[in-house]
Amino acid sequence: MRRLWLPGGLVLLVVLVALAAPLLGLPDPIRQDVARRLAGPMPGSPLGRDEFGRDVLSRLVWGARASLTVAFASAAIACVVGTLLGLLGGWFRGLGEFFAVRSMDVLLCFPPVLLALLVVTLLGPGSGTLILVLAALYLPGFVRVTWAEVLSARSHDYVEAVRALGAPTHRILLRTVLPNIAGPVLVQLSLAVASAVVLESGLSFLGLGVVPPEPSWGLMIRGARGTMAQAPLLLLWPCLALSLTILAMNLLCDALRDAADPRTAPAAPPRWVDRLLPGLLPPPRADAVLSMQGLTIEIVTPRGTIRPVEDVSLSVRAGETLAVVGESGSGKSLTALAAMGLLPPAARPVAGAAWFQGRDLLRLEEAEHRRLRGSAIAMVFQDPMSSLNPVHRIGDQVAEAIRAHQPLSARAARARAVDLLRRTGIADPDRRARAFPHELSGGMRQRVMIAMAIANRPALLIADEPTTALDVTVQAQILDLLAGLQRETGMALVFITHNLGVVAEIADRVTVLYAGQVVEEGTVAEVFGAPLHPYTAALLAAVPEGDGMAAGIPGTVPPPQDLPPGCRFAPRCPHAAPACDAPQLLAERAGRAVRCTRADELALAA
Repeated sequence: MRRLWLPGGLVLLVVLVALAAPLLGLPDPIRQDVARRLAGPMPGSPLGRDEFGRDVLSRLVWGARASLTVAFASAAIACVVGTLLGLLGGWFRGLGEFFAVRSMDVLLCFPPVLLALLVVTLLGPGSGTLILVLAALYLPGFVRVTWAEVLSARSHDYVEAVRALGAPTHRILLRTVLPNIAGPVLVQLSLAVASAVVLESGLSFLGLGVVPPEPSWGLMIRGARGTMAQAPLLLLWPCLALSLTILAMNLLCDALRDAADPRTAPAAPPRWVDRLLPGLLPPPRADAVLSMQGLTIEIVTPRGTIRPVEDVSLSVRAGETLAVVGESGSGKSLTALAAMGLLPPAARPVAGAAWFQGRDLLRLEEAEHRRLRGSAIAMVFQDPMSSLNPVHRIGDQVAEAIRAHQPLSARAARARAVDLLRRTGIADPDRRARAFPHELSGGMRQRVMIAMAIANRPALLIADEPTTALDVTVQAQILDLLAGLQRETGMALVFITHNLGVVAEIADRVTVLYAGQVVEEGTVAEVFGAPLHPYTAALLAAVPEGDGMAAGIPGTVPPPQDLPPGCRFAPRCPHAAPACDAPQLLAERAGRAVRCTRADELALAA
């Protein structure tokens, strides 16, 4: 709500000045003094006189009164009528929907200026005519917004519950549906008011609005145009007043949108920042939050000891996103579980270190690991349905994650859980907190898992394929949510995935794993722009583009018990040579790491 204070205060100031115009003791705004025409600032007229000798400051204040009256009146009429039509059309469907929505399609066919000319021709110019024209222009927007929101709300359980109680239709619409769609309607109202101020000025400038000598900003601009060479300030003042008012109203619209819609992340910058300047906010620090060096994991099996993860090194800094990619069986999840201290009993780290806040995660006692898990380090798993307890309510599970690390009462933890659900974009968080996991969609369950993970503001978040099995729209929402939370808290993010499109969108650096080893590491731009390892190039070639066919990678990832003696990718590599039969070491190449003896040769050939 704090974001509303500044723009709301500015808009309120403009409105109060306009309302107080009769009490300010200003000169008559329509009284002419030809002897002082085009006079500059003087005592009693701090902004000077216009082309007819009228006081400019008085006309600005009274012009605000006229412009805002037209804007608020037209927007209010459009809001009331449009919301009513949208409610009826969305609820009753059939003929009600046809007349409510299709009639708006007919109205949209008329260009605004043409419609204004038609109405002015029939009714004559004036403030009343202008209010009618603007109300007609904004009516379709309110109808469509309300209609779409009612269609969405009528299928919700809380509406069905009221219908089951036998409540009459008008009570359902006014007491149940309308309060739940008030947010988008309120935002539409603020947008309409801001736009109406501009349109009023424009139409008055064209002679289709306020009739002289009544003051308005559009008429002031129209009058000042002819004398701009002799008195340029006469054009400056109404333009400045109009620009500042519109700017304040636009800021208020943005703040109202965030305040009214709980699905909007309050602190998230626009999505294009992530795409054009990935990693810009916040700037990464030089110290690594997690620094893993030479991790090797062994599992004892009846057929002997295997190493599904061998010599894996990676690091991630505060505010940075590290993507760990590779095919299934490459060791991505085991690497993450080792950092969390959640390896299965049969697996154990036998080499390497994983430094976090000055401690080696691979050598911590279980009690120390338990204090870190869910607080300083958190993890989001791939399948939220199997990760959430099916017999406990969502709110109780989130509250449990909070109380495990914070000395809060059950009531305070519950309130905090609802707030976390709201922050992660879950609509109606109070009701969702009382739901069981099977009552939520896959996207909502994943948001619940993210809410549990960030409950204690972790310094490191590990996301193990959190968007797998989600549709594209929900996947984009989850990525937006993670990016916004990362910017808000500055946490480091390790994102495990096999989707290279996701990596290109959200990650700063990428580590490519194959058969338990790191084969390439570097920034996303460098690795995707000029891959050094043939496996990385093959992964990129396997991503479908447009209508073209993706190039598959022949063969499969070798099992840990049957690894090739040299390069593990050699049996599938089109560039394999006798030198690849020797063990491959991870080497530095121009600030990047690659495990291929022919990397320089292949890079030059490319």
